Amino acid sequence: MLNVSQDIAILSLIIHASIVVKVVMGILVMASLMSWWYIFVKMFAVRRAKNSANAFEQEFWGGSDLIGMYQRASSGQYEAAGMERIFEAGFKEFLKLKSRSGSDIGALMDGSRRAMKATFQRELDYLESHLSFLATVGSVSPYIGLFGTVWGIMNAFRGLSNVAQATLAQVAPGIAEALIATAIGLFAAIPAVIAYNRYTAEIDRLANRYESFIEEFSNILQRQAVA
Repeated sequence: MLNVSQDIAILSLIIHASIVVKVVMGILVMASLMSWWYIFVKMFAVRRAKNSANAFEQEFWGGSDLIGMYQRASSGQYEAAGMERIFEAGFKEFLKLKSRSGSDIGALMDGSRRAMKATFQRELDYLESHLSFLATVGSVSPYIGLFGTVWGIMNAFRGLSNVAQATLAQVAPGIAEALIATAIGLFAAIPAVIAYNRYTAEIDRLANRYESFIEEFSNILQRQAVA
């Protein structure tokens, strides 16, 4: 664990780093702060979508009346997220096409399925938003930090060119300040990679649940269409 003197020494190294290394550190700190913001935003969005899907499926498969559920969904009584929107879009299109005279079952089901698929894609796009930023931070930050480190080490050795006899005490501070850039790069990259992998897996599971619901709900609508 770092003590006060070590903390001050690290801060001093950052302050006395070269301009290029400071710019690299600043970029990495900004990337880390933004990635943490998106990590928390995505955490709440995914959790909300999962809780909403659980609650909706429990009511849907509990034998609730579809007309009543649609009326509650369209009036905003449900939390408008994921599966509720898919259900509302599909049932709305189903009722609209069914009310038209001369609509066959094939056209009825195709229209309902297209409406649900379009809503499904919008919901998936929303859940996947900003994941690419986390992936970029996770993959690029170590290289940006490494660039700062290489630049700092080059400056440290270049500063020894006019020294008759180089010692470890002369070169160590320059190398130490350069290595801080790599440490900050790893600090930015590791949480971003972990969050990206976790949220990608959770969103994939939600997408599978949505697709399964579309198939099952389509079967229910088809039975109602022929009834």
